[in-house]
Amino acid sequence: MTQPLISIVMRSYNEAWALKETLPALAAQDYPNVELIVIDSGSTDGSQELIRAAKPAHFIQITPQEYNPSRVMNHGMRLAKAERVLFLNADATPQGTNWLRPLADALLDEKVAACFGRQIPRPDCQAVFACDYDRCFGPQRESAKWDHFFSMVSSGLRKDVWAQRGFREDLQYAEDDEYTRWCKAQGYAIHYVPESIAMHSHNYTPQQAHKRAQGDARALAQAGSITARDKSWLKTVALGFLNDARHDLAWFANHKRLTEFPHALRIRWNQRTGKHAGFIA
Repeated sequence: MTQPLISIVMRSYNEAWALKETLPALAAQDYPNVELIVIDSGSTDGSQELIRAAKPAHFIQITPQEYNPSRVMNHGMRLAKAERVLFLNADATPQGTNWLRPLADALLDEKVAACFGRQIPRPDCQAVFACDYDRCFGPQRESAKWDHFFSMVSSGLRKDVWAQRGFREDLQYAEDDEYTRWCKAQGYAIHYVPESIAMHSHNYTPQQAHKRAQGDARALAQAGSITARDKSWLKTVALGFLNDARHDLAWFANHKRLTEFPHALRIRWNQRTGKHAGFIA
């Protein structure tokens, strides 16, 4: 009996180093009926040749200046023929042959608007970011207790829900957070799928960490997803930094990575000051 079609939308930009593993991992999945849609933002490192060799159903090429995450994801959703659409970043490599099916199965429930899989860090991941992956996706993940958490990197959406209202194209950051918050406000569920695993991580510089945190925070403020208390320097920067440092110290000690603690302090300070700058912008 033929399995229903599943669409996979991939965003890529100069990630040939990862595509050499990600594309074969997709081809090895234990689900036979798949269409691949790739939107590449002007790669010049050989990525486009690798993508063409994978023979995607659609290969869309845009310039780096044209890239807007919401616009790209909305475009991918419009191209998708399937009612269940999975998203995978080019630098997120499925682990094993069972990455696809658990995400697709989670979307069979009409009450589930979106789902996201587990991410594990790459072997070269710096401790401060490995700690964050554990907090977000680990066996005792703290993110389950947070007000809201979602990651588009390895995820899935129901097209019928998306058709009611897509991603906000006026947002350059946190578009997936805003969209899934909207889904929850409409009464839908957001489901975590730990059985679906992808390897993915970034070692941001302090400056990059500041920029990313500021962009995400500005988008959340723009979307109305923060409170007046979030704009407090005391809460967001001072107390937030101390709480991060306390948590990092315990995690680093437990994982025998204490030599990386000074680096973590720089990253956390830049994240916290960036977040506050975004909230008050």
